[in-house]
Amino acid sequence: MTNGAGAGIPAVSTAILAMSRHLEVRDVLKTIVASARELLDAEYAALGVPDDHGGFAQFVVDGVSAEQWKAIGPLPRQHGILAAMLHNATPERLADVREDPRFGGWPAAHPDMSDFLGLPVADGDEILGALFLANKRCPTPPSRGDGCRFTEEDERLLGILAQHAAIALTNARLYERSRELTIAGERARLAHELHDAVAQKLFSLRLTAQAATALVDRDPARAKDELHQVAALAAEAADELRAAVVELRPAGLDEDGLVATLRSQAQVLDRAHSARVTFAAHCVRALPAAQEEAMLRVAQEALHNALRHSGAGLVEVTLTRNGQGALLRIADNGCGFDPGTVRRAGRHLGLVSMRDRAGGVGGKLTVESEPGKGTAVEMEVPGG
Repeated sequence: MTNGAGAGIPAVSTAILAMSRHLEVRDVLKTIVASARELLDAEYAALGVPDDHGGFAQFVVDGVSAEQWKAIGPLPRQHGILAAMLHNATPERLADVREDPRFGGWPAAHPDMSDFLGLPVADGDEILGALFLANKRCPTPPSRGDGCRFTEEDERLLGILAQHAAIALTNARLYERSRELTIAGERARLAHELHDAVAQKLFSLRLTAQAATALVDRDPARAKDELHQVAALAAEAADELRAAVVELRPAGLDEDGLVATLRSQAQVLDRAHSARVTFAAHCVRALPAAQEEAMLRVAQEALHNALRHSGAGLVEVTLTRNGQGALLRIADNGCGFDPGTVRRAGRHLGLVSMRDRAGGVGGKLTVESEPGKGTAVEMEVPGG
């Protein structure tokens, strides 16, 4: 890449737009690093977010393979030049980082680096992280063996990128905090529903058991009927508990991904309910984290509806690739409903919240239903 105001500013603009497309902190960090490396045509790039204990809470690299990164070992500590950028908030541009007196060496598997450019990513007085690049590539073979070096213009362009990176990272953190509060509110709602539903079942069970006790001596046949009702109510209470536990348990999206998480949820629900619950996935690629979470939450809501309200004997969950994105479908053979009453049904079945979740990640939700012919919920997302 030939740097300069004419070539550099459009590239910075492209990088900024790439960062603004993501809401998850991890996705933003990856985009910042990849954008910086491409913008300045460097061999390596990294961004470290400090923790409060002298290390890094997150450390994202670009240009290092997964095998290399695993061989390098634990995350670096805040020392040497990294510490200088985190504590002094000043850029560092070095012809050879190995010759700097603050350089403390690398692990054996670490790639060799020479020329170095590092900048803090700051929001006002708060330093959010340290962004640095190494080994500037040469567009043409260097003359007289001088090699390539990061220039003052490179530093200026990276400074512009770092300023916007701080905005993108701050927004992502705010988004994640907002999502945490939303999830906490959702868990509180579920806990309240669990309390109400199970309390009602247990109250009915207690009254029925008392009635059976009163009838044992004078009407054994009626007492037997009441005891059958006790057993049915106990089974319903157990179903309520199982369904609530599944919904309250944190999903393993970060560790397992959307496909594995949906498969696991379907298997648990299949065991917990009398209805058959199946899951199939076809050629699905990884999606941005926000889209995967929205799809999971919509699947949970649709499954909850199908299992609690439709009387379905079969619920089928499918996830398929759709261009760069994906299509989620939850179809049941239950009682269905009249789309003409969708406003009332929408509140009852959570369709409004599902549409909000889909729209919040640039997706679309459609619902097809007819009395006696089941319901199909489909959610489309664009991918990243």
